Amino acid sequence: MRPEEAADPPQGLVLVSTPIGNLADMTPRAREVLRNSDVILCEDTRHSARLLAGIGAHARTEPLHEYNEDSRIAPVLGMLRAGKRIALISDAGTPLVSDPGYRLVRAAIAAGLPVTGVPGPNAAVLALVLSGLPPQPFLFLGFPPPRQAARRSAFGALRAAERAGLSATLIWHEAPHRLPEMIADLQATFGDRQAAVARELTKRFEEVRRDSLSALAAAYAATPARGELTVLVGPPEQDDPEDLDGRLRAALATQSVRDAAATVATATGLPRKLVYARALELAEQE
Repeated sequence: MRPEEAADPPQGLVLVSTPIGNLADMTPRAREVLRNSDVILCEDTRHSARLLAGIGAHARTEPLHEYNEDSRIAPVLGMLRAGKRIALISDAGTPLVSDPGYRLVRAAIAAGLPVTGVPGPNAAVLALVLSGLPPQPFLFLGFPPPRQAARRSAFGALRAAERAGLSATLIWHEAPHRLPEMIADLQATFGDRQAAVARELTKRFEEVRRDSLSALAAAYAATPARGELTVLVGPPEQDDPEDLDGRLRAALATQSVRDAAATVATATGLPRKLVYARALELAEQE
């Protein structure tokens, strides 16, 4: 029997993981699959051109991104039915993870066409194992909403899930210019937990900062972040219950009862009526 590395290139649609920064992380199998593909679907053909030229992959490239994926599904399925070998890559890392391709994969599976993959680099998992936070379970959430109201609502829903029993390291990607606001919202929602920010993984200026959310906020206020970022927050401490009264008292120091209740309810994910009733009680005690 031939060794696995000498096997024929896979048929059908192949999801190929590519380096997240250091081009030396390209696996031999990924190189072979891309060299033997008939068509390579790229999130950005211009971005991927350097990588493909460097490994000697000369197949035709076609764009497949967020805005054209639906229109590309039928033509790609037609090529697959005709026996073409098609590879799908993103700009970096593992396809579909915060990248396009999910709708195509679902359509190929529904059509009974072969779908396989070549594993490789993934920024979220690398950041997790470097963070010093519990590695499992973990929950990867992609990019948080860019607008503050939606972001706080999403964080509040996660905090509510924690009260229902969720206990996992939480992972997001984020853009550098939004990092200070994101960290502030994380601290307001989850408290001053242990966290980490991984920057430029596998690249020359790789950095992983591990500290409390308050310390990370101060650090990035002094020196703004650059490059590609992954943000991680540790799970809740089992012996550190939510201090609702403390949050409300802090909010009541500067806000009306109604506004303080709304702020804390959004941050914690607790029902607004419950939080408002407790805010009234605390205000009356004061």
